[in-house]
Amino acid sequence: MIREEELEGKKRDLIQEMEKERGYLPEPWSYLTERDFDFMEAYNNLYKRALTDGRALPVKTRELIAIVLLSFRGNDHAVYEHIKRALRHGATKQEILEAIETSIIPGGTPTFSTGLRALMRVEEEEGV
Repeated sequence: MIREEELEGKKRDLIQEMEKERGYLPEPWSYLTERDFDFMEAYNNLYKRALTDGRALPVKTRELIAIVLLSFRGNDHAVYEHIKRALRHGATKQEILEAIETSIIPGGTPTFSTGLRALMRVEEEEGV
């Protein structure tokens, strides 16, 4: 059985790790880490497996895929965060734009617009 103080340290470490890896941390993730550490630890392991370098796909490519899928779901804020993460991992704005452009046929104009709005937000913040 893990001691309470040891568990508190593990929770802090996990929250810091998630924030560092993602570049942000949704408030509900901190909340859930406090309430169900084992679940969030397992979720974070799945996240790392899915959105870090794989055997064939580098993290930037995986992020481009995530951007398009999140655009399809209409999740503006998540698209914005994943665009920033893709840029940190070497994606160019042109690659991001082309991934968003690719989404217009299978995902429709709403998907395309969600991606464009998020990219525009990033560029506005950069003063571009």
